Amino acid sequence: MLKDITLGQYFPGDIVVHHLDPRTKVLMVMIYLVALFTANSVITLGLVALFLAMVITVSQVKLRLLVRGLRPLVIILVFTGVLNIFLTPGEPILSFWRLSISAEGVYRAVLLVFRIVMMVMSTCILTYTTTPIALTDGLESLMGPLKRIRVPVHELTLIMSMALRFIPTLIEETDKIMSAQKARGADFETGNIFKRAKAFIPLLVPLFMSAFRRADELAIAMESRCYHGGEGRTRMRALRYERRDALAGFVGAALLAAVISLVVIGI
Repeated sequence: MLKDITLGQYFPGDIVVHHLDPRTKVLMVMIYLVALFTANSVITLGLVALFLAMVITVSQVKLRLLVRGLRPLVIILVFTGVLNIFLTPGEPILSFWRLSISAEGVYRAVLLVFRIVMMVMSTCILTYTTTPIALTDGLESLMGPLKRIRVPVHELTLIMSMALRFIPTLIEETDKIMSAQKARGADFETGNIFKRAKAFIPLLVPLFMSAFRRADELAIAMESRCYHGGEGRTRMRALRYERRDALAGFVGAALLAAVISLVVIGI
């Protein structure tokens, strides 16, 4: 299960999506999410799904990687779907005991699960095709106007970048601790859900100790390099918009405009 978590990983490539400006990719994800949560019919949902399929094809990200990234969310998806199926009011199509299933509930459950899946896939494509440093620079540039009201933009984006960067590291560390405890007789795979959850408790102490140790090492490394915040810092690579960024922005704006137009006219 831990190896299925691919959030924060970057896969090098020489595709046009990899060479897009990180600000363009962040804005594209935001536009796509707005279009996704605006869509409320089969046609508009199909349109946003087709757009994501085109992006996956162009970026050459393997579909199995995206599907593998969804596995840790299976419980959340099932829980969300079941709650909406049974708790959404409407004309019952199936009833048993005190529970009833309505057509509105089924439609709402499918809609929410679809949106969550598309949302996770789109954000995964962003991290798969963008290095953490480029993503940090892009976010800092987009949030630049907030500096005028004394918001520590550089520090916030640095924290976000470190969090993404250390997700794979912590997953690897957890896997090593689990392997070591399995070799000593620990059992994480048998029993009911409560027994499995209880078996994971001994992992917390060594995992937290490892995380704190890595944080302390990182702080010492930053202090030894005279890090004192973002004031006056320069970048090795300056961000520049190019024609492909303008084309990508136009395609994203066209998608959002098409979805909003179809929703307004009731299609």
